[in-house]
Amino acid sequence: MESAICGRLTLSPNHVFQSKQGERHSLCRGTCPNRGILTALSTTGSGKGGGLLDKPTIEKTTPGRESEFDLKKSRKTSPPYRVILHNDNYNKREYVVQVLMKVIPGMTLDNAVNIMQEAHYNGLSVVIICAQADAEEHCMQLRGNGLLSSIEPASGGC
Repeated sequence: MESAICGRLTLSPNHVFQSKQGERHSLCRGTCPNRGILTALSTTGSGKGGGLLDKPTIEKTTPGRESEFDLKKSRKTSPPYRVILHNDNYNKREYVVQVLMKVIPGMTLDNAVNIMQEAHYNGLSVVIICAQADAEEHCMQLRGNGLLSSIEPASGGC
């Protein structure tokens, strides 16, 4: 049995479509203006009184916690921020490279050396561009290891 649903239709969880095998039903009266949004509902006739619509499954989440999908979505839509390393006269260059590699995920030795040298010669260097929450975390970890750092909005995207 095939049914076409146009617009909204409220059904109870125990609602049953009674029809004979091979019949075609449309819940739209007249012409359906939203043919592009037409939803097809098909059930297989098992001979036991038609097809019974099951209750939709609802994803259960712990109160106060977002689902993994929501977290990924919020990270993708949040504006990017720059993590900036400032030069200081207290830490040795080797130590700065070690901290960068420890704090920033995926940081290579070559990138860490280049960032350290740019901060040494120019006064500051962009370490990474990422979501605001991640930028704040990286900045706090750099500061926790004795390096001067800050964050700022990255205009123009990643």
